[in-house]
Amino acid sequence: MTTKQTSWSKLLPAFFSFIVMGFVDIIGVATGYIKLDFELTNFIAQFLPMMVLLWFFILSVPAGILQDKYGKRNMLMVGMVIQAIGLGLPFVNYSFPMMFASFILLGIGNTIIQVSANPLLQDVSPAEKLASFLSTSQFVKAIISFSGPLIATAMAATFGNWKLVLAVYGITSLLGALWLLVTPINESKPNRKPASFSSCFGLLKNRFVALMALSIFLIVGAEVSTNTNISDVLISKFDITMEKAALAISAFFAGETISRLIGAIILNWIKPRVFLLLTVLTALVGVAGVFVAPSFSIALAAVFIIGFGAGNMFPIIFSLALEKMPDRANEISGLLIMAVSGGAVIPLVMGGVSTAVSPIASVAVLGFCFLYILWVSFYVRKN
Repeated sequence: MTTKQTSWSKLLPAFFSFIVMGFVDIIGVATGYIKLDFELTNFIAQFLPMMVLLWFFILSVPAGILQDKYGKRNMLMVGMVIQAIGLGLPFVNYSFPMMFASFILLGIGNTIIQVSANPLLQDVSPAEKLASFLSTSQFVKAIISFSGPLIATAMAATFGNWKLVLAVYGITSLLGALWLLVTPINESKPNRKPASFSSCFGLLKNRFVALMALSIFLIVGAEVSTNTNISDVLISKFDITMEKAALAISAFFAGETISRLIGAIILNWIKPRVFLLLTVLTALVGVAGVFVAPSFSIALAAVFIIGFGAGNMFPIIFSLALEKMPDRANEISGLLIMAVSGGAVIPLVMGGVSTAVSPIASVAVLGFCFLYILWVSFYVRKN
């Protein structure tokens, strides 16, 4: 990609798409409210978030192929509209089947958004600033993920209706699509045959692409595993209440959010390959800290360090993959977003180790994920 001047008129709507992208994380608090409203069991309630994660695995590659034909901006707008429709269904009829349909459309729309947003940002970014801008976009997404539960709680407390957060998100999604509609963007169009399933999955024969896809699989898996399992680890280790242990989840997200803000700045001066090594070493220090922490407060600090280290891994890996083969950005983006399904697999592995051995032993799963990224950081510096 050739160097270009920064055009904020095109960058801002691209950044806004990451705000819309972050709306998917409302599924956590929404599932809790839906479970209470319809008196669902824990088992049945878990099918709701599964309906969202499932589409990342099924639709990512087809979405990448379609956007290779119809354009990134057009597909991004389609994803925003589908997401908005899904967020609006509960206001048509608030029932469990309707919420099921709502989550399906939310998953489909958000999958398309995630596949399209990153390569579109590449098209409007100067090449030397792509890693920094991707970290900035992930910081923006993290703010939305962090604030979603707070908005839902505020809506419930103020208006007695938590679902109003879905209305806010749905309207904002439509505004994002409208902003893109009126923003002309010259997209990169590589001189090659249109993407296909064979050409897309054929990229996995390239060792670099395969390693990047597995990296995303393990990074997202480690992030979701920490979010969903760290409370049980600390309860087992320090015999504390769930309310106290839940502070670790906030500490993890706080670490990620601060990390992405700092990363967006530092990546203007430090090469992504070097920064990846520093971040993974930081995360490994945090994992070791959880193992050896003699008190809850030290363990809490260690979880923060894990988040601080993990925060920039996703955008760095994504930028390295796009930088390596910019003419195959659509297909690579589809593969990497498909790898986000690691968020549904690695937590099961960590939970299995927790049940079979012990909760504290399950932290080793996080260590394994980060050790792989450590090896990748050395590999990409040589390649």
